[in-house]
Amino acid sequence: MILSSYFFGGGRNHHFKGLFWDGEGFVMLYKRFENGHLSWPRNNNEAKELSSQQLDWLLHGLNPFPTRKIMAAHPGTF
Repeated sequence: MILSSYFFGGGRNHHFKGLFWDGEGFVMLYKRFENGHLSWPRNNNEAKELSSQQLDWLLHGLNPFPTRKIMAAHPGTF
């Protein structure tokens, strides 16, 4: 059982590193995306907690922070 985990993004956002504490020691994970990149938080103010679903997406190569494709409608534009 993973008790704690921390993830760090790369400078060009095409890879990340993760540290997992499994109760006995740390396990290090390195994952590089061959196609595409992540929109990774840049500083402590942008840091986010991942849900278990978002962690699963990240480990499967999907962006856990998808960008919105639909723009919000502004009042009076109809």
